[in-house]
Amino acid sequence: MLDGLFTSKMRIQILMRLFLNADSRSYLRELTHDFGASPGHVRSELMQLSAAGLLVSEKEGRQVQYRADRSHPLFPELQSMVRKALGMDRILDSIVQRLGRLEAAYLTGDYAEGRDTGVIDLVLVGDIDRRSLSDLTVKTERYINRRIRTLILSRKEFERMADTDALKPRLGLWRAGNQLIEFEANTNAHDQPGM
Repeated sequence: MLDGLFTSKMRIQILMRLFLNADSRSYLRELTHDFGASPGHVRSELMQLSAAGLLVSEKEGRQVQYRADRSHPLFPELQSMVRKALGMDRILDSIVQRLGRLEAAYLTGDYAEGRDTGVIDLVLVGDIDRRSLSDLTVKTERYINRRIRTLILSRKEFERMADTDALKPRLGLWRAGNQLIEFEANTNAHDQPGM
């Protein structure tokens, strides 16, 4: 989907990294290392995305941090496209419709940081049908061409672990009573299920 709009694969990687989790920040050396690309190539793409108003840069010490510009008029659409390109919409549709009493779903690990590593970590809160989850996971993995790891927690287990490093970084994907919700940072008070 994004390939049709953007001709540079590096530009797509940067957008996916910074628009999946709009609170994430990255600097040139980090992106160069993670993408296995030359600093000049990454710098050129960062400058073009910044010039287009899609990224904001902030100097921190000697490094320049880049992040998605939430105020850009296309921000909601681009973030939605990134989620769809990564298959998040398919994952949620499958999970919510068939898994029992799901209270909340969270994205953790690399994808919560905006890193497309091929392994999606999901935390599901509620009374989940594990057999259906296993079946859905296999089918969805084939469709989105990424591996899915799940952690099922009761509400009490989630509340006990919510502030631990085991569930950080964490982005809210879905809560009972809501459809797909905008990703929430793990520091928000309304990140807890049922709130």
